[in-house]
Amino acid sequence: MVVTPVVRCGALLVVVGLTFACSAPRPNESGYADELHRARAAKDAFLQNDADSPMPTEKHTEFLPLSYYDPDITYRIPATLALADEPVLVDMPTSTGTIDRLQMVGVLEFFLDGEPRTLSAFVSAGGGSLFVPFRDETSGAETYGAGRYLDVDATSTGIYPIDFNRAYHPNCYFNPEFICPLPPPQNRLTTAIRAGERLPTS
Repeated sequence: MVVTPVVRCGALLVVVGLTFACSAPRPNESGYADELHRARAAKDAFLQNDADSPMPTEKHTEFLPLSYYDPDITYRIPATLALADEPVLVDMPTSTGTIDRLQMVGVLEFFLDGEPRTLSAFVSAGGGSLFVPFRDETSGAETYGAGRYLDVDATSTGIYPIDFNRAYHPNCYFNPEFICPLPPPQNRLTTAIRAGERLPTS
């Protein structure tokens, strides 16, 4: 009998409480693109060489190096977090057809392309960041059809830096044995987010 591993994708989620306070400095833009390229190279190295890599060895030539949109500072956006009045548990379908129950912390509110946008934010395992799964108009064409993920750092201010340049594909993109929560309907953006990880272009 073949046993399929049950492995959680990206940020493993737990139902815990988070407390958010207020006041953080504006992000430093100096050397931002260089830092982003270093982070991307480090991820390639992890996926290729680390024992904990979710990517099977036989998939290295297919996926590596990962493909990205060029860094674009306009996709680094300040957001405010409207906290939920009380804990909200959301049943979220997964890539394998199961259901994950995740705790929604609140709603991130921001402007993109001059339009107000929102994304629901969920608790992450480490407690230091928010888990934000989303789909947009690139999903299924230029990016993975099931969507992408963001990790948004909790801050000591009411301002949360959303950086779509750091949007990443879930582990089930590389390996279907991983179980990945799918973005809920309210996290489907009606615009093309051409930032972060993308499908190979050749």
